[in-house]
Amino acid sequence: MRIIFWGTPDFAVPSLRALLGEGFDVVAVVTQPDRPHGRSRSRLVPPPVKAVALEEELAVLQPESPSSEEFVTELSHIEHDLGVVVAYGHILKKQVLELPLQGMVNVHASLLPALRGAAPIEYAILEGYAETGVTIMQMAERMDAGSVIHQVSTPIATDETGGELTVRMAEIGALALVEGLALFAAGVAEILPQDDSMATFAPKISRELAQIQWTESCDRIARKARAFDPRPGSWTRHKGTELKLFGPRPADEFASDGDPGQVIETDPAFVVATADGALQFLDVQPAGRPRMAAADWLRGRGAVHGDRFD
Repeated sequence: MRIIFWGTPDFAVPSLRALLGEGFDVVAVVTQPDRPHGRSRSRLVPPPVKAVALEEELAVLQPESPSSEEFVTELSHIEHDLGVVVAYGHILKKQVLELPLQGMVNVHASLLPALRGAAPIEYAILEGYAETGVTIMQMAERMDAGSVIHQVSTPIATDETGGELTVRMAEIGALALVEGLALFAAGVAEILPQDDSMATFAPKISRELAQIQWTESCDRIARKARAFDPRPGSWTRHKGTELKLFGPRPADEFASDGDPGQVIETDPAFVVATADGALQFLDVQPAGRPRMAAADWLRGRGAVHGDRFD
């Protein structure tokens, strides 16, 4: 089975390494173009998947648009049986999906049809899911709506962050991909259509969604802070400037009549009132500065008792 692997970020690396380690015939890798980094934007940095591909001496394709006529023609000249997509970052059109002899499969970080879309890991935490997982599915024109080949589930820890769960899901996805392709290649996979009526969605995270609404419950605010840790970071405003908050902990022992969003304790803990209780935050990130311990920010007079966030 000749495979073209599509992927870009760190999340995709374990899957590519797993395929190579299990002896699958990866004939080429498609990833996004190198992007400028640094203050001057003069240094081009390759995607993580490209670095692995070059280590393994694989052909690398980096189209600006995977739907361009030029790229589709180039791809059609590479003989391959299957496309494998893991966090590539572009929606693929029908003309691309139909090129491989056996179609294309995708590694999606949820138990489909739950949490279709761009941010299933973050939404699983935000919406309070106790369990999530990885789905290996056949790709279709509609996003994340293809038939399911294989699924692997995993519990979500009550204090797990989006970043921590992403690392775990990358490894689970690699295992699920190898298992799913083995079943698929042997012709014994039980391929099942999704029930569209059960679908839920996890669209791209907006700035508005990441903003903390202090009139919401402690639980909702804590889930938001964990879901968006480390990126994009849940945020609030303090004295007109943005402040990201991380590491939420229930702090109901700090009895207070404070209004939602009010700083009610700074020593020994940084505690903010919510609609139905209070939360301690372990880390903060002021605008334009690195993430730091909340205690260090407070020592620098970052906030005092009675300050309000909005």
